[in-house]
Amino acid sequence: MTQPPQYPEQPPQYPQQVPPRYPTAQTPPPPSYPTAPIPPQYPHQAAPPAPTDPAHPHHINTDARRIHLSNQQRRTDATAVGNLLLHLPNFLCSLFVVGLVATFFGDFALVVILLWIASGALVFHRPTESALARHLLRLRYPTPQERAKLEPVWREVTARAGVEGHTYELWVEDSDGLNAVAAAGHIVGVTRFAMNQLPNGELAAVLAHELGHHVGGHAWSGLLGYWYALPGRLAWRVVKALSTIAFHVSKAFGCFGVAFVILLVGGLAFATISTLYGLPLLILGVPYALAAVGRRSELRADEHAAALGFAPMLAAVLDKLHQQEQYEQASLTARNGGVPVEEGALSRLLSSHPDHHTRLHHLQPYLQPQRPY
Repeated sequence: MTQPPQYPEQPPQYPQQVPPRYPTAQTPPPPSYPTAPIPPQYPHQAAPPAPTDPAHPHHINTDARRIHLSNQQRRTDATAVGNLLLHLPNFLCSLFVVGLVATFFGDFALVVILLWIASGALVFHRPTESALARHLLRLRYPTPQERAKLEPVWREVTARAGVEGHTYELWVEDSDGLNAVAAAGHIVGVTRFAMNQLPNGELAAVLAHELGHHVGGHAWSGLLGYWYALPGRLAWRVVKALSTIAFHVSKAFGCFGVAFVILLVGGLAFATISTLYGLPLLILGVPYALAAVGRRSELRADEHAAALGFAPMLAAVLDKLHQQEQYEQASLTARNGGVPVEEGALSRLLSSHPDHHTRLHHLQPYLQPQRPY
């Protein structure tokens, strides 16, 4: 009996098919995209220090220290005296106007005139100054936070000047412009922008400039002259308004009516000038002379701040003021259709502040390093 054939116990081993290492034509390789270029590395530039940063070059130390007060707290310099003398024609015209009004009071006419003359003392009256600051200058008292920022700087300024700081009152103007003011006998005002955006050294330079107006007598003499010139100014406005009304009414009567009004007004003007020995003619040149004295007082106040060690800070503030003026000039040019608006010669003569380059020129002696002896 034949035996069945013997088969191997394991099935035969067939070679395994290894997938190709390279893509075939049926499976194209994925496209390669260019890689993004690596941005160049620049050296790190540190941001400029903030105005409140002690590392700012115009930051000053305001730590409390002993104050040596000067014997002479105030003085009346040449610009203050010149300002008072230039207001003399205005004062005499106002006195004439007050005298005319006082005639309506009969026997009390002299009392009315004396009361008006004595009213100049209100310039140094604290409640009157507060009303002036609020309603005319649009100032307000600083908040506790603002006072905590202003008082250390003011203490440093007055300490260097040897002045009793509590004599003056600090006020704030809600404005985004760079400005400050010294008025009456004790008002020192600064804008919110100057208080919050300037380094404390530059803020000190601004306050020292305003203090210079006070210790030099510029603030009180200017306000006193303005006060005594007020009746004459009001009378001039009334006469000007009445003349305008009379001129328009005279047009209804033709050329004869206009000629009559001109002769009437001209005769009154000639009679007034002749009676007062030509004094009213001086008033025509007073505004230009007062503007010149005002420019000189600004330079004196700059020198006062520079002498206290704030010359570099004040120069930086003047540069910022100049940039602000240029921006306003550019805005005015844009509103005028791109046509530049140039300041006339009379406007420059009536300006109460010197130009930027003149102020920087007068600061140069304080900006140059001192030579050792």
